[in-house]
Amino acid sequence: MYLLGKLFPMEEIYGLTSQVRRAAVSVRSNIAEGQVRQSTAEFLNFLSIAQGSLAEVDTQIPLAQRFHYVTAAATAKAVSLTVEVSKMLSSLRAKLSTSH
Repeated sequence: MYLLGKLFPMEEIYGLTSQVRRAAVSVRSNIAEGQVRQSTAEFLNFLSIAQGSLAEVDTQIPLAQRFHYVTAAATAKAVSLTVEVSKMLSSLRAKLSTSH
């Protein structure tokens, strides 16, 4: 998402660029924070938050295309990555839920 954000115009540095980057970093940060928590329930909560941050990214990417900041190809690649990460998060959440 950082590479995608580099394609945005400079006037978006404090707008959409910042939002996409913060949301993308939040996904990984929440996974990491949840993993070191004391219980599976806490980890599941942080994974849910990570999924929410990923949904933010997934919403912002098409906006960037709509504003003509990125191409359809760049959008498709980014959306494909968010879908892949979403599937991984969902799978991990499901496995933790059944073992919990």
